[in-house]
Amino acid sequence: MLLDYLKIFFMSMVPVVELRGAVIYSQYLELPILSSYIVCIIGNMVPVPFIYYFLRKLLHLGENNRVTGRFCRAILEKGERAGRKLSAKSGRLGMFIALMLFVGIPIPGTGAWTGTLGASIVDLGIKTTTVAVALGLLLAGLIMMSAAVLGFNILG
Repeated sequence: MLLDYLKIFFMSMVPVVELRGAVIYSQYLELPILSSYIVCIIGNMVPVPFIYYFLRKLLHLGENNRVTGRFCRAILEKGERAGRKLSAKSGRLGMFIALMLFVGIPIPGTGAWTGTLGASIVDLGIKTTTVAVALGLLLAGLIMMSAAVLGFNILG
């Protein structure tokens, strides 16, 4: 059972899969709902400070590289442009709510990794980012846990 918890913990850290995939997998493994929900949230939160502080720096380093420059510049420019637009319309509180909902609505490309990188690019602040991402993960976890439990009950 400990091995199963470690699986979902580390699965929650992986970009793209994140909490969304790990929660569903936890129910496939027939782990208790509440404990697996908590483990998945903690696992998905672990990379947040690293993403916030280091991934943006990596993109800035990569923008001067002949191979990765175009890709890195495109990500940075798109993030900065979207952040300025959102900030002008809604201010800091609006950006907090937008980030929370962005992370909280479980559709592809809207997880903690993408949300944290975006918050880093627009300089939202580590504390604000961490709280917004954590609340978003709580919401996404509830949605995915409900879907997983409902799905497995219907299927079998």
